[in-house]
Amino acid sequence: MGNQCQWHLWFVLAITCFVSQNYVAGELERVHLKAQPRNGNSSKGDGFLGFLVVGDWGRKGAFNQSRVAFQMGKIGEKLKIDFVVSTGDNFYDNGLNSQHDPAFLQSFTNIYKSKSLQTHWFSVLGNHDYRGDAEAQFSPFLRQIDSRWFCLRSFIVNADLAEIIFVDTTPLVKSYFLNSDNHTYDWRGIIPRKRYITNLLKDVECALRESTAKWTIVVGHHAIRSIGFHGDTEELVNYLLPILKANNVDFYINGHDHCLQHISDTNGRMEFLTSGAGSKAWRGDMKKQRREGLRFFYDGQGFMSLQLSQFDAHIAFYDAYGTVLHTWNVWKPIFHSSM
Repeated sequence: MGNQCQWHLWFVLAITCFVSQNYVAGELERVHLKAQPRNGNSSKGDGFLGFLVVGDWGRKGAFNQSRVAFQMGKIGEKLKIDFVVSTGDNFYDNGLNSQHDPAFLQSFTNIYKSKSLQTHWFSVLGNHDYRGDAEAQFSPFLRQIDSRWFCLRSFIVNADLAEIIFVDTTPLVKSYFLNSDNHTYDWRGIIPRKRYITNLLKDVECALRESTAKWTIVVGHHAIRSIGFHGDTEELVNYLLPILKANNVDFYINGHDHCLQHISDTNGRMEFLTSGAGSKAWRGDMKKQRREGLRFFYDGQGFMSLQLSQFDAHIAFYDAYGTVLHTWNVWKPIFHSSM
């Protein structure tokens, strides 16, 4: 994986059982990343974590996907990233048709070739992924093709400094079940939907409540807050957001809207970050309502980075040429014990 990634990956042995079974309430699958000293880099030692976030990308290099990938490689090398997060819609237009679909190589392996990107890729499914063989993206066979790839419906990455919970948001959106718009969705393992959602939200709440990590981050495909084309996702606002706020989540990161944006919670400390600009973007498609808390919006292609320490977080958004478009720092309160 190159010396830029000094983390060891330990997988839960039961992962393959999860793929083919209906989802029931229980502890979410966990991936443990154990930090190792970063030799040759005196400015970053233990207690630091950095990663890139890209979403809505899988178009076989088209719509500036390859250009974005190239700049991700340059920024990844500069920041010495530990892994990459994908916010879903990994393969357009209709996901993978099987675990043998050549689109996996054409849109992933052959595109993200830079040395710094030869590290773990943690991915959730988007609505377009559900239009194909959704379970193909969970297949261990894909990891035999490209060991970077890791995707499940919902899971947790424990990285010492941060706990990142990946949430399968597509089944929460009722419209996909009521009006498929002539698309076929792969709902294996989801039906009955109500039970699936109830169990998922219960497990997310439990994981957040028990977390002792310095930073808690939740990743999903759909937005909670967005002024992009799709806007706020009503079901996430009603059912997921109260859980996140009650458990003091620091960041909610999503894709779905093909843009880059940053919105701060005006009634709390959560930051809503959209990185869904990995390929095709929607120029000029921006809603005028609900702009409170808006820090940044960009309707072109690009990606974002997140760097964490014990005391602060640094967010940066980049365009397809690697230009820094927006940065933001979040500070962790330091609590001193009384004598």
